[in-house]
Amino acid sequence: MVLRVRPWKYHTRLNNILNLRRLTSSRIQPYHNPSTREEVLNPDDLPDFGEYSVILPPEPFSFGVSHIKPRHVPDHILKPLYADITRKKRTKHDRVVLGTESEAHIREAGKLAKRVRGYAKSLVQVGITTNVIDSAIHEFIIAHGAYPSPLLYHGFPKSCCTSVNNVIAHGIPDDRPLEDGDIINIDITVYLNGYHGDTSETFLVGDVDEMGESLVVTTLLALHAGISTCAPGRPFKSIGQAIHDSVHRSSVNGSPEEHTYSINTQLTGHGIGTDFHKPPWIIHDINEEPGIMVPGDCFTIEPSIVQGSNPRGWIFPDGWTMSTENCARSAQAEHMVLITETGADVLTS
Repeated sequence: MVLRVRPWKYHTRLNNILNLRRLTSSRIQPYHNPSTREEVLNPDDLPDFGEYSVILPPEPFSFGVSHIKPRHVPDHILKPLYADITRKKRTKHDRVVLGTESEAHIREAGKLAKRVRGYAKSLVQVGITTNVIDSAIHEFIIAHGAYPSPLLYHGFPKSCCTSVNNVIAHGIPDDRPLEDGDIINIDITVYLNGYHGDTSETFLVGDVDEMGESLVVTTLLALHAGISTCAPGRPFKSIGQAIHDSVHRSSVNGSPEEHTYSINTQLTGHGIGTDFHKPPWIIHDINEEPGIMVPGDCFTIEPSIVQGSNPRGWIFPDGWTMSTENCARSAQAEHMVLITETGADVLTS
């Protein structure tokens, strides 16, 4: 891995991080049981995953996010239950009823999420901070009469997730300027007329090296492979199989570690509608989970693809940001899929 600072400057800090990771590894759920053996990380022993800056938690470590002030949402904006203590009505985990107002609303939410994703792309440039991106996205969503779903969800303090380079998902926007050669996933969810719309994309910042570009392309191909299997009567597990096959076609057999890819299985896709997250849970690799797609099912497919053969992640002290264990880069892409009577519609494409 070619770092943008001298490797010896990282050596002590990375080993501090390893010690922290052992203390916080119980947060990683549900698929990984981290090893308890002692580790000492030497940057010279890492595979060469390209040229980029590694994202690490700032020191001294701050635990939790209580120190981050959430952005204001006007009173006239309809808020989800978790963000509005005045709302008492409980939502149900029902499928979308095709041909009714519920289908129209969820399509509108998906359409707006797509529009916000496009706006987010226009913001990505060298030198902009993810805090500035978050602020602009927040105002854009509010201006369209919607609520930014991540805000206050289980205490999340920002209006979108910004995951840079080795961060797999749930990165919290901050004051780090984007650098030439970064890749950044921006995860957008809006709450409009009582329905959530969810999508994400990984963008290139400036001049990204070939390995980074290939990772992003591989991730998009994997997403579309998963979508291609969706139809009424199809098993949900076919999505994971298709993603697995796509990713492993992109990996070169017998090649060095830096030219292979793996799939993170700690994070899943999910059902979506009046609830932000609900069944079915979409696993992005080979699995034997039961369940058949039926008309009215609406869910996300959002594979996180990692450089190399170790897809595992660990959580930063903030309780949200998930980084790869070995600082390899990760990319993610996400769409919402609605199963219809005759096939599947992608609501965010």
